[in-house]
Amino acid sequence: MDAELIKQVFIDVSYLGASVLFIFGLKGLTAPNTARRGMYFAEVGMALAIIGTLLQASVVTYTGILIGLVLGSLIGVAIAMLTPMTAMPERTALSHACGALAVTLVGVAEYYHHGAALGSGKMIAIGFEVLFGALTITGSLIAMGKLQGIIKGTPVTFKGQNAFNFALFFALIGMFFYLIFVPGQALVFYIMTALALVFGVLFVMPIGAADMPVVISLLNSYAGLAACATGFALGNNILIIGGALDGASGLILSIIMCKAMNRSITNVLFGAFGQVANSGNAPASSADASQRIRELKVDEAAEIFRNAQRVVIVPGYGLAVAQAQHAVREFADILKSKNIDVKYAIHPVAGRMPGHMNVLLAEANVPYDELVEMDDINSQFPQTDVSLVIGANDVVNPAAHSNPGSPIYGMPILEVDKSMNVIVLKRSMNPGFAGIENELFYNPKTSMVFGDAKDTMNKFVHELKHG
Repeated sequence: MDAELIKQVFIDVSYLGASVLFIFGLKGLTAPNTARRGMYFAEVGMALAIIGTLLQASVVTYTGILIGLVLGSLIGVAIAMLTPMTAMPERTALSHACGALAVTLVGVAEYYHHGAALGSGKMIAIGFEVLFGALTITGSLIAMGKLQGIIKGTPVTFKGQNAFNFALFFALIGMFFYLIFVPGQALVFYIMTALALVFGVLFVMPIGAADMPVVISLLNSYAGLAACATGFALGNNILIIGGALDGASGLILSIIMCKAMNRSITNVLFGAFGQVANSGNAPASSADASQRIRELKVDEAAEIFRNAQRVVIVPGYGLAVAQAQHAVREFADILKSKNIDVKYAIHPVAGRMPGHMNVLLAEANVPYDELVEMDDINSQFPQTDVSLVIGANDVVNPAAHSNPGSPIYGMPILEVDKSMNVIVLKRSMNPGFAGIENELFYNPKTSMVFGDAKDTMNKFVHELKHG
């Protein structure tokens, strides 16, 4: 067996191993107790894919590749070390933009070098790759800007926005099909690429920040499909498999998130959801609100916890902002030492991305078996003495069930309002990510403790230890 044949066998085996590990990695990410293992599988799979690719005969020199490998590794390590948990969705959006930029540049380079010689078959792959890659670049950057607050979070629209976007989309599709039959028209190709970049901006700007997690997931799917098309264009099997897995998982995740919000994907993309609105049943003025809100002091809240037998902690984005997860775990440990049952209620879209709360609590070494999904915990709220809501808002808003006029009506929520007592930790009475008032705050069962969540939890810990 000659050296070239041995090398090709090794490449094929490494690609096969990478594909299997990617699948096991995705499987592992479906549960908190296997997520870390799933990440390790995916990392090893990616390492195998890189090794196999570096051995390809088409690699002429390793100089540029090694420079890119070193720079990319340094940047990746820096981002991983410096990005706070609150910015994970933004970092994910930036990663999608970078991945989409890579596949778009590959597509443009392939077209630049071969042009009309590509033929109709390869032009389908190149055109698809560049079209979806380009709109994912700018779309992901806009999504990141909205989540970071650099760009206005509410929908940015103009009269006839949807009609214009549809017209631009069909124009892009028209150019795509034209290039399939006349691949040598370079001007059309580059105009299509530029307009796809513009479309990415116009596609995401009308969508409110409340829906950005769904948009990011959908753009992840687009990036995966673009990578899959790159695989067909280059004849690279691992790109085809990895891109298909990424595209399919991103689409499925988008559907799951829409279901968790009782929204259709079309409503997310074209509904301009996220405008500030009153839910209808909350007080119309701040003066009325202050009369109906019951505010507790820390020592009063601590006394309620001491007398409880069952406590459910409901984490939200505010917990991530305050980085209160370690204080929350210490608080829970004290309650458990007093023979008080403690569980954590996890909503599918709590935080700004699926699994956000799971990862945050796992970082604080909260036992996996204490994390209970919404469908399982809702039946337990009527027997719960105290529900502690930490920075969660829309996912506990009873308007989703009681107010047909609310934008979130029909959305599955954590039914904390059925608990005997509800204590909410919040910085202020500002509305949540959806921009609507929360009826829970005015419920007679609810008490508010205002302030930074981490500071408040530390005070609870001190009171329970020494009070």
